[in-house]
Amino acid sequence: MSADKEVLLSVRHLKKYFNVGRGSILKAVDDVSFDIYKGETLGMVGESGCGKTTCGRTCIGLYDKTDGEVRYKDKDVHALSGRDRQAFKREVQMVFQDPYGSLDPRMTVADIVAEGIDIHGLCKTKQERQDKIFRCLEMVGLNREHANRFVHEFSGGQRQRIGIARALAVDPEFIVLDEPISALDVSIQAQVVNLLIQLQRQMGLTYLFVAHDLSMVKHISDRIAVLYLGTLVELAPSEELFANPLHPYTKALLSAIPVPDPEVEREREKKKIKLEGDVPSPINTPPGCRFKGRCKYHEGACDAQPPLTEVTPGHFVACPRALELAGTAR
Repeated sequence: MSADKEVLLSVRHLKKYFNVGRGSILKAVDDVSFDIYKGETLGMVGESGCGKTTCGRTCIGLYDKTDGEVRYKDKDVHALSGRDRQAFKREVQMVFQDPYGSLDPRMTVADIVAEGIDIHGLCKTKQERQDKIFRCLEMVGLNREHANRFVHEFSGGQRQRIGIARALAVDPEFIVLDEPISALDVSIQAQVVNLLIQLQRQMGLTYLFVAHDLSMVKHISDRIAVLYLGTLVELAPSEELFANPLHPYTKALLSAIPVPDPEVEREREKKKIKLEGDVPSPINTPPGCRFKGRCKYHEGACDAQPPLTEVTPGHFVACPRALELAGTAR
């Protein structure tokens, strides 16, 4: 924890398990701890199925936790009730991955954006409500003429902007962005990410940015958390993680990022780290490091779950051989 930064969200030993029947337990999130500081963007990355979305949803109470603790402004998220819970629901919002499925096709854009405004009673008159809707639409690059249309009339990128406007309408402080660009055309993705950065600067927002596109995560994030099969394997400032990855899984992820220059890409292909085996099932996982079955460096110490350890200031890694392997190929 940094002494000069205010912790907005604190996650300690968070677990979220799902009972999938016949005595089998799916450990979607298993003993994850991190802090998110006010005004920053924490990127959360990993392969599909690693628990990123489940972690984000559990952090804001959309899923009940199995164990551990999540504190927002030093209040237990999963124990909130009454006015505290109502205030939390206004201050914390989520932008969903699918801009097609997350917006009600029967509602006009104005009613979608105003949904939170109405629930929390933020506007006293119809005129005030309308002005608020128009401001939110204009903030995300849409026009007030769009307010009376239905979502089927918009492109994917425009629909995601509507989703962002809906989140902004209640003046939140913290937004979970659940792969907000993965369903969009590549040409639109950068526009949406740049919009999010601009809004953060204007409104002092704090983001948890869940994604699997590492180049986009690097662009928007102050720090990056790397998840593998429900566990946090590395956490570091964005530039530090890309310059000096320590966990073997992080190194493999970064080596797979494509480069638009064909000659550079051919050279990188020779050094690309190819992981052994397939991602194991998160159901009834064996003890120890989740990555050990695909890691050529594993040893006896990996049979116990390695703790997340701070090896340099602000750089945490869950690997007993991290410093020893720091100079291996990336």
